[in-house]
Amino acid sequence: MLSYRHAFHAGNHADVLKHYVLGLVLAHTAQKDKPFWYIDTHAGAGMYSLDDGYATQNAEFEQGIDKLITASNLPAALADYVAQIQSFNADLPPSAAPQLYPGSPMIAQQYLRADDKMRLFELHPSDCKLLIENFAGQGRQTKIEMQDGFAGIKACLPPPPRRAVVLIDPPYEDKQDYQRMVDMIKDSLTRFATGTYIVWYPLLQRPEPAQMLEDLLKMNVPNWLHVAMTVETPSPEGYGMHGSGLFIINPPWTLPNILNETMPILTKLLALDEAASYELDSQIS
Repeated sequence: MLSYRHAFHAGNHADVLKHYVLGLVLAHTAQKDKPFWYIDTHAGAGMYSLDDGYATQNAEFEQGIDKLITASNLPAALADYVAQIQSFNADLPPSAAPQLYPGSPMIAQQYLRADDKMRLFELHPSDCKLLIENFAGQGRQTKIEMQDGFAGIKACLPPPPRRAVVLIDPPYEDKQDYQRMVDMIKDSLTRFATGTYIVWYPLLQRPEPAQMLEDLLKMNVPNWLHVAMTVETPSPEGYGMHGSGLFIINPPWTLPNILNETMPILTKLLALDEAASYELDSQIS
């Protein structure tokens, strides 16, 4: 199934949570001198226009990144994320709504050093073409493949430097993706147990997301963190995404404290009604 285009949802509440946390993980990973790989199994197009094309149809960014751009007195970690988004809109006034929103590969690129490498997978032909165009001239540091990342990741593990951050955020158009996620994580951990794996998932009124999270917890990995944010009351019709979550294997030890401080603020900023809330649990030895 190749109908999904992330451009429709660029900059929404799920992107904000995902990219904010991704930046925290990568910033911590880059503190050590040793090189690392960034692997993105469902990379998308890399960059999205917010004032033209798909993103304007539902304008989900107005209830996402736009709310952070206009917020004041943000904690340092959230302010750094906002500054990162604004860096892609440098010709606009600081408080102006952004015209461009970076996907996860563009976010990650800002943390890469000379010896770090990026491996990007995208199966959709149109998005893969855009991804290649957006990363033109990157040389050997970035490798892009038009392939299903669930399968492609196997050839990347373990990476030569034995350090990696892996983001897995499929569209879940096919409900089998939830089980494929669990199977992929199991296989990846046998190949490379010490990598940092970031699993994104939507909060929906269907059983598969909760079952996937339960299956991931049952793996009994020694170090993990789970954060989820609800932004509104689930729809009476039972459709639509009312929030999203991240399950991280081998997270930075600093992450729980940062999220404890900032998730209440982020949730309040992105709340659409009184049902907005967040969950945060972790086990880090």
